[in-house]
Amino acid sequence: MPLQLEIVTAERVVLSEEVDMVSAPSYEGRVGILPRHEPLLTVLQPGELHYIKNGVSMPYAISGGFMEVLPNRVTILADTAERADEIDEARAEQARAKAEQAVRDRQGAVDVAQAEIALRRATVRLQVAKLRRNRQQ
Repeated sequence: MPLQLEIVTAERVVLSEEVDMVSAPSYEGRVGILPRHEPLLTVLQPGELHYIKNGVSMPYAISGGFMEVLPNRVTILADTAERADEIDEARAEQARAKAEQAVRDRQGAVDVAQAEIALRRATVRLQVAKLRRNRQQ
């Protein structure tokens, strides 16, 4: 019995597919979801979300959001979500360098917090893009 996984952002439905397992980065730690899981609602932090279908893991970079789990359905309401093949590594590397500089400059509490969030997002995007590249080699 597979899980119906939906990943949705404000702009689009990123994915709607039957999968075998979902692994997501919640604030309480990484959460693994299998069919018939107990209902759950959790906040997601920026990180790698992946699902497994037919033994193949598919990674996504998400920048936070919410996850609702029902026995046979997982809905991810993400701030942003990108498949590994959608990520431009050069742009992500530039964003990371810019965020690192902003963190070092320490302009103000709000600016530092925003820079740290941007840094985390860029780092996750690079990690997911590198996963794809490593699989292709």
